[in-house]
Amino acid sequence: MRFDAHSLSYNAQGLIPAIAQDEASGEVLMMAWMNAEAVEKTLETRRVTYWSRSRNAFWVKGETSGHTQELVDLRVDCDRDALLLLIRQTGPACHTNRRSCFYTSVMEGDERELMAPMGD
Repeated sequence: MRFDAHSLSYNAQGLIPAIAQDEASGEVLMMAWMNAEAVEKTLETRRVTYWSRSRNAFWVKGETSGHTQELVDLRVDCDRDALLLLIRQTGPACHTNRRSCFYTSVMEGDERELMAPMGD
């Protein structure tokens, strides 16, 4: 069966959450949004393309920073309303220069920073 990006379940803004996971380590690196065209571009180019809600434009990960994401596999969840992107990450995934956007832990009401920016 051929995949059709329009068969996914998008929110009212036409977006679907996409979770980027390192294909080798299994580490969850980030979450961003995609629309149907971003999904299609990602599958076509194998360079992960998101939809930037703040810029209202496509955003190819690493286009300006060099911190690219190469798509290894795109997986659709059972409800077809979320995506898992297995990727090869070059450099940090987070705009704060950290390996992962999930660098803050909350335990027993306290926040704790789990990793410093890369190179610091």
